[in-house]
This record gives sequence, C-alpha cells and structure tokens, in this order.
Amino acid sequence: MSDARLYQVLQKIDEDMACDAREAGCPCGGVLHSARYPRKPRGVSPSDLGDGYDKRLSFCCAKEGCRHRTTPPSVRFLGRKVYLGAVVVLATALRHGPTPYRLRRLRELFGVSGRTLERWRNFWRVAFAQSDFWRAGRGRFVPPVAEQELPGSLLERFGGEQPLALMLSFVAPITAGSWAGGMAF
Repeated sequence: MSDARLYQVLQKIDEDMACDAREAGCPCGGVLHSARYPRKPRGVSPSDLGDGYDKRLSFCCAKEGCRHRTTPPSVRFLGRKVYLGAVVVLATALRHGPTPYRLRRLRELFGVSGRTLERWRNFWRVAFAQSDFWRAGRGRFVPPVAEQELPGSLLERFGGEQPLALMLSFVAPITAGSWAGGMAF
C-alpha cells in the first residue's frame, strides 16, 4: 500500500468532489468557506501520502445564523474510520479466509488488530450489505456481487488501471456527512 500514485489519484478525486460541493453552495443560499478538519490517517506511512492527507475536506456556510457544515463524499476516508478507505477495503478483502499467517501479515502491513479487522468485516457483510445505499446500487452489477465476500467481490468488479480508486468512488456517498442511509460506522 505504498504506491504514492494511488494516494495522489484519491486526493484529486476528493478535491474534485469538494469543488462540486462548494460550487453547489449551502442549501440556505449562503457561500461555503473551507472548514477542513484534522484526520490522522492510519495504516500507511505519512511519507507515502503527501500534503493534505491529514485534513478532511469540508465546508461551513458563511451566512450568519446558518453555519451549516457541508462535508462532501470522500474516497480517501471511509466515514469516521481512522484507517484510510483503501486500507479498510484491502485489509478486509485480504482477510477472506482468515489464517494465523494472514492476520499476522495484515497486522504487520497496516498495524491493525484482529478485533478491528473483524469489525471491518462485519461492517461490509452486515451494515453495508443491508444499507439503503447498497440495496439501491447492487442492481448495477450483473451477475450479482457475492455479499458474503464483500468487499473483495465488489472490488473485483472494477477494472481499469485503478480498480481500488473506482470502487472507493462508487462507495463515496456513504462517507458524506449528509448521507442519510442509516449506516453505522
């Protein structure tokens, strides 16, 4: 997970989505100002990430009395999880068929505990699989994605040069603060 190009692509996608959110403005009609907030992304060496990865792109309405926060979708961060979205997806996908060796290797690669991996696995197989977002989106995939093998089975459906970036773009709506799918992170 030390391919700096992947992180640059994900940063650019986040910046583009943030630009779109800012241009849309606040629902009250006010102008949105930058209100980035700090993140401490885990699972990767900070030197691999470059500038800006320690901030979540977000905006706050400038109109007095509103101050509504707008947090656009993100492909870098998966909701409120402290590990990078790419790490959550890949570590969970690699955990399919757990063996002591795989668990040890995942701990070495990402510094993630077995309990955290199990929470992520449950997130994908239960919370995500039962979410309104997935119920609406799974019909895009023919044949159907094997839900018992999420997220690996979903990742396999995205081809091209950056399948992980494409998958994270697909699930990005679940990372927005305003997304109302009732999914617990």
